[in-house]
Amino acid sequence: MHAKIKKSRATDGPEDVYDPEHGKAIIIKNLVKKFEDVTAVNDLSFEVKEGQIFGLLGPNGAGKTTTINMMIGLLKPTSGNIYVGGYNVKKSLKSIKKFIGVCPQDAAIYKFLTGRENIELFGNLHAMDKKELKQRVDELLKAVTFTEASKRKAKGYSGGMLRQINLLMALVNNPYIVFLDEPTVGMDPRARRKTWDFIGALKEQNKTVILTTHYIEEAEALSDTVAIIDYGELIAMGSPKELMEKYESKNLEKVFMKITGRRIMEGA
Repeated sequence: MHAKIKKSRATDGPEDVYDPEHGKAIIIKNLVKKFEDVTAVNDLSFEVKEGQIFGLLGPNGAGKTTTINMMIGLLKPTSGNIYVGGYNVKKSLKSIKKFIGVCPQDAAIYKFLTGRENIELFGNLHAMDKKELKQRVDELLKAVTFTEASKRKAKGYSGGMLRQINLLMALVNNPYIVFLDEPTVGMDPRARRKTWDFIGALKEQNKTVILTTHYIEEAEALSDTVAIIDYGELIAMGSPKELMEKYESKNLEKVFMKITGRRIMEGA
């Protein structure tokens, strides 16, 4: 893993490495994203502490994926700033890409390759040493009990299996910050629970995880902090316990219903 070295944020270079600002892996300030007549994200501000699992929740169309896409540089903000690992996304995206991993909402898999070959492909894109890459892939596959299945071509995988491979692809470069957009969609209950354990273990490795999910119990079980957004605005933030106490609710699902007035799977 990269050493933490302080360096000017003015340019991208080989020594530009992960360096959170005062223990904050991500800082978002007054973020706005407009699409023609629609404001998808509206003056959003929050911070994500280093080494925590941060749940980003909201109904369909609330702005979750748009926010993540701006954090990883796929979309440009209309206004506002995002700092990831101490770097401004607008100025230093090349440096940021060195220490993040992304599991997108839609599985990005080459189905004519085996599961293992898909993971190795992403490791090669990160220019990983061959010996290091093999060891890392072995380690990841073993962690999710996928070693045997990884020898088969991905075209025969179920939706849940494709999500598992997508998750491992996001982690192959051993990133400091991991963005997981609906990582357990399509998984059966057993696979989902196993994946929860796997995601929870990332925190023990001092990784920061940004998690969006439509499974409220997943966010409640895994997240240190939860931010709930609706219509592109932050409407509540705190630990699951803090939010349940504040809104006098027995679980996070009840909190969500109380402050948004709708279930998480309903559209905006």
